[in-house]
Amino acid sequence: MLFYNAPNPAPNPRRVRIFLAEKGIEVPMTDISIMTGELRSEAFLAVNPLGQVPALKLDEGMVLTETVSICRYFDALNPDPPMFGTDALSIATVDMWIRRVELRFGSPLAMIWVHTHPLTARLLKQFTEFGESNRPRVDEAMRFIDKHLDGREFLATEAFTMADICLLTIVDFAGFIGIPIADDMPHLKAWHARVSARPSAAA
Repeated sequence: MLFYNAPNPAPNPRRVRIFLAEKGIEVPMTDISIMTGELRSEAFLAVNPLGQVPALKLDEGMVLTETVSICRYFDALNPDPPMFGTDALSIATVDMWIRRVELRFGSPLAMIWVHTHPLTARLLKQFTEFGESNRPRVDEAMRFIDKHLDGREFLATEAFTMADICLLTIVDFAGFIGIPIADDMPHLKAWHARVSARPSAAA
């Protein structure tokens, strides 16, 4: 088994690293450089034709991609502690919040990153106006989450779950590209401080 990783600030490989740390699982890793174009190298495209990290190559040769899918694989093999819920309702709730975080927050944030950040300008053609148009969507998503977190310790259930991992990595990546948590989002700020203090957050 080999996990194809990319170092911070890449949020997607970090999700898997945090998940593995919460589970106490150690997996052999190799780093792939995003900024040097190694993702598009012939060697890596043979692993993942989509040219994206993370990827998990299993001993039998099959490759899993997509962060949540990789984490579900490890969760099925190592069910304790449960990171995707424990019963029908909590499983559905965790899944709901993962999708909300990814689609309502992560997707517009990715468009800001791709189309406005100087680091991506050298890799592709940017449409700056389109990128900037996504900032209100990101702000709206963060405020929606902030309101939901009022009186809550974690995002989806009473326990730390994959939904919290997804949100943490996206919030931190937002900060990296210049979109910090606003001062008038106290519940999101408090949540962020709590989950950032977990040892796994340093993975």
